[in-house]
Amino acid sequence: MSNALVLSRLDGPIARLTLNDPERANALSDAMMAALGEALAEAAADARVRVIVLGAVGRIFCAGHDLGELRATEDAVAHQGLFERCSALMMALGEHRAPVIARVQGAAVAAGCQLVASCDLAYAADTARFAVSGINLGLFCSTPGVAVGRAIGRKAAADLLFTGRFVSAARAAELGLINAAVPAADLDRVVDETAELIAAKPPEAIALGKSVLRRQLEAPLADAYALASRAMAENLAFPAARAGIDGFLKR
Repeated sequence: MSNALVLSRLDGPIARLTLNDPERANALSDAMMAALGEALAEAAADARVRVIVLGAVGRIFCAGHDLGELRATEDAVAHQGLFERCSALMMALGEHRAPVIARVQGAAVAAGCQLVASCDLAYAADTARFAVSGINLGLFCSTPGVAVGRAIGRKAAADLLFTGRFVSAARAAELGLINAAVPAADLDRVVDETAELIAAKPPEAIALGKSVLRRQLEAPLADAYALASRAMAENLAFPAARAGIDGFLKR
């Protein structure tokens, strides 16, 4: 189901979720975050969904938090609640059973950059730009730094967070914030090819693999191998894995 702020469409096994507030640069207002959270939950409940493509309408992918909303109150408890809701949304992207691909057609700034970093994969038009530029307004992007730092590493994240500088899509790809920067005319093709490749794989193996990949990357080495070993054994019991291996052995 589509919300006015987040359009939702099922395209075979691919759920296409689209931020739809271009007049406000697709800012992550409380309402926008709630709408996106609802759309993700609906996709999780639909067994047909194997991949999610997250895009946006308009010139800007996402400008981050709604600054007017932040300044509408001086209540620190309300502010903390908003940032906690945003953090929960970002974690929901990682915890979703389906891989989430960001389709970035324009600038992704502050919490918008966090949104890109929180997706499993991201492809951007080569004209897109990225920044965690809150420091330019005196507000250090601490919560965006969680996802961005995990995506690109400490030193690169510190450079973006301390300077507030914008980087090109090509530089974002070099840093590992996105998978690739492509000509705008090729963006849909590249995203769709990737989504279709993933959708063609056994969904239970993809879901298990996504969960394990995220957890083991943040675990100590021995714990990571223990986690991965248990997952491999679990995956080997899946009918699709057994059938795939048996078919290979018969070649």
